[in-house]
Amino acid sequence: MIDHTPFMSQAMTLAQAAFDSNEVPVGAIVLAADGKTVIGAAHNAPLSANDPTAHAEILAIRQAAQTLGNYRLVDCTLYVTLEPCTMCAGAIANARIKYLVYGAADAKGGAVKNGVQFFEQPSCHHKINVTDNIMAEASSQLLRKFFQNRRK
Repeated sequence: MIDHTPFMSQAMTLAQAAFDSNEVPVGAIVLAADGKTVIGAAHNAPLSANDPTAHAEILAIRQAAQTLGNYRLVDCTLYVTLEPCTMCAGAIANARIKYLVYGAADAKGGAVKNGVQFFEQPSCHHKINVTDNIMAEASSQLLRKFFQNRRK
């Protein structure tokens, strides 16, 4: 069994950086096909970038594609602290990422196991292997703290 904790911990560090920047605390990293080399890393930045597409997953995927010099991230792994939304699921499929590992489920905005269940749709042209619930409690706690602070 694969120990996903070290890589999810790196994504959690990025989520904390998002939190510290007043962005929704989500972090993501992309591993190369070797399963150990980080080729993309980012946290949510829609507010600071004035870009509604600046989700952690999108930014990490862009960086990984630039690193490889190829928009196809075949055999790569994406770690993200929160279940991807529909937009990010589409980017994951278009990048041909092989493995998705995420932390907390997102009953309202998630699109993997919740919502539209993007990868299960017949119109989805790429199937990926999904592992969920990795460091989910830590991710959920950070998200709860962020939104509690915003409500104050």
